Amino acid sequence: MHLHIISFDIPFPANYGGVIDVYYKLVWLHKLGVKIHLHCFEYGREHSKELEKVCEKVYYYDRKTHLASLLSIVPYTVQSRISKKLRKRLLKDDSPILCEVLHTCYILKDAAFAKRFKIYRHSNIEHEYYQGLAKVEKNFFKRLYLKTEAWKLKRFEKIVVHANLILAVNQNDANYYRKQFPKVKTEYLPSFHSNGEVNIKPGSGNFILFHGNLSVAENNEAAKWLIQHVFSKISSRVIIAGLQPGEDLVKEIEKFDHIDLIANPTDPKMNELISTAHTHVLHTAQATGLKLKLLNVLFTGRHIICNQHMIEGSGVLVNSSINIANTAQEMISKIEEVRSLSFTEALITARKEITQPFNNQINAQKLVNLLPQN
Repeated sequence: MHLHIISFDIPFPANYGGVIDVYYKLVWLHKLGVKIHLHCFEYGREHSKELEKVCEKVYYYDRKTHLASLLSIVPYTVQSRISKKLRKRLLKDDSPILCEVLHTCYILKDAAFAKRFKIYRHSNIEHEYYQGLAKVEKNFFKRLYLKTEAWKLKRFEKIVVHANLILAVNQNDANYYRKQFPKVKTEYLPSFHSNGEVNIKPGSGNFILFHGNLSVAENNEAAKWLIQHVFSKISSRVIIAGLQPGEDLVKEIEKFDHIDLIANPTDPKMNELISTAHTHVLHTAQATGLKLKLLNVLFTGRHIICNQHMIEGSGVLVNSSINIANTAQEMISKIEEVRSLSFTEALITARKEITQPFNNQINAQKLVNLLPQN
């Protein structure tokens, strides 16, 4: 079985949300014998030999990041990924095509692909996601870009009607697509991830962890909100870790002796932080997609405190191993509540129960079963 996958970025190293799903999807489809032809758009990340281990062939394409892409009525994130070379290669056979996120979906409306089996892999409802980013963006020109891009993405989303299958990472978002595109088959398929099984260290840690890609405005604002309204009100040691923290976040952290920043940690260091923290605090203002950092702590982290938006539609069923807190005061209370509680074998068993929907092998087989048998 052969499958073309068009990735919006080079998916290795798998060190931020979107590419984590792409990379581990490649890994598990490869294990099931699928011959993957991977097409990557590149802009700053290096070509990877690791991808060649799980793919039949890997192709790279430059993004068109010039002004003309920005001025097009087509969203910049899409226009900059239109490639004649990609189109030509895809037309050399009749294998199914999986488009990773809306940014790679331009080929869906191309008449030359009318008879091809085409899959749209959803990550977020993109126009809602960009609207959310615009709300927290302080720079006027960046905010204008995000608002404009959100409008363009909402208009462009109609192209999904040309897909044969929609794979949504979030149950609520799957329902949205079923209503928007009732003639297109839509399935809920959780994000793929690095975890094979629940592997949590019983016992206690001596710090609270917030982690994420800090260059993303959503994560940056969540970290600052938590510092100002939660972490500054407690005495426990707090670590904030992630990629490319902004200067505003660095200055906010420097105000407090009990809050430390670990910028750009290596994968082993991040894994160590996640597994040794006593408490994980997760917060988001947007109930869209599936937060990969949530999956990481579900499989390897001790006490979790998060707001409802973090798990909305995710397929995570709340039990004793996860705590929901929607206000700053609720989060402070939960932090104090679990502060002296050891993470027991009973809690580890409870965590295993709520991670069952995120089994990579089962979900990869589900995807294979949805492909036309060629």
